[in-house]
Amino acid sequence: MKVLTQFERKHFLFTDPEFIISCTDPSLFIKSFEDIERTLDKGYYLAGFISYEAGYYFEKKLYKNKQYDFPLIYLGAYSGPQKSKINSPQQVPSDSPENLSLNIDYKQYFADIGKIRDYIAKGDVYQITYCIKLFFKYLGDPLLFYYQLFNEQPVPYSAYIQTDKFHILSLSPELFLKKNSTHLVSKPMKGTWPRGGGIFSDLFASLRLKYDKKNRAENVMIADLLRNDLGKLGMSIRAPTLFEVARYKTLCQMTSTVTAQVDKNISIYKLFSSVFPSGSVTGAPKIRAMEIINKLEKEERKIYTGAIGYISPDRNLFFNIPIRTILIQDNQAEMGIGGGIVWDSTPEGEWNEGLLKARFLTSLSKTSFAP
Repeated sequence: MKVLTQFERKHFLFTDPEFIISCTDPSLFIKSFEDIERTLDKGYYLAGFISYEAGYYFEKKLYKNKQYDFPLIYLGAYSGPQKSKINSPQQVPSDSPENLSLNIDYKQYFADIGKIRDYIAKGDVYQITYCIKLFFKYLGDPLLFYYQLFNEQPVPYSAYIQTDKFHILSLSPELFLKKNSTHLVSKPMKGTWPRGGGIFSDLFASLRLKYDKKNRAENVMIADLLRNDLGKLGMSIRAPTLFEVARYKTLCQMTSTVTAQVDKNISIYKLFSSVFPSGSVTGAPKIRAMEIINKLEKEERKIYTGAIGYISPDRNLFFNIPIRTILIQDNQAEMGIGGGIVWDSTPEGEWNEGLLKARFLTSLSKTSFAP
């Protein structure tokens, strides 16, 4: 198992683990976190991922009695990371994504957005992050593919994971959690706008996103949810910045920052059980949103909207939220595409926003998903 993280321009590579903590059986979920604590106590680093479906087992109301084909938890135990800068391969991949298809057609998508608006109208939820899946075939080298995508659209929280059974290519712009001693930071992302075609239209696009009422409402709703979640863990809960807009190659995205002070030696289980999965990938209120997501979505999310990163022996940690993330198994690939649905959302608007988010990948193919 190999784990590469490129978070905030710091490159860490974890190779040749002593052993792997893997969980596909919910009955062993708590034991896996006990193993995590024992492994950290022995001085090992842990690097890998936690899948979205792990969130069902932090909450009794969401518990599902089933065996999983894809791991809920997959963390390698390492003596430490290599900190030298890793240069990307110079080759350009000769292969492109093939046979792109969505797991839903526009008619069904339209109906599902209507169901979500019904839930909102009844007061069940304020927002649902609803996700669909893009499937395709990829026959080339996954590492070359990862660097091709990264070089096309650099992001601050990218990661690559290689195992004997699957590869994960995460081109994520979103931070889930960063803990340094007692200081905890999360940066929920909500709000998307297309880039402009010129210098002035591009600047105007950023400003339109920053002051758009719908996107600001979505963003602050999730920032409040994160403040509540972090409030279960510690004190001095703050939101030092709201509505920051970052520009990427194909789109602009809005992020807020939420911080807290926590016990330096807080258990990893307590930390994750309070905040995982991030409210930015569920909606609000979180538990009810996850129940509705489970009813509506056609596929398990797996790594998509879970967490990828590492934990040091002193309990410092750094995890992204794996959006814009591709899972490849036996040349078959999938990528989740999601967006926050609120009362003002329209099926056409959300469909187009999802396609915009996926453009960094779909631009490599001639496939069109216009309604």
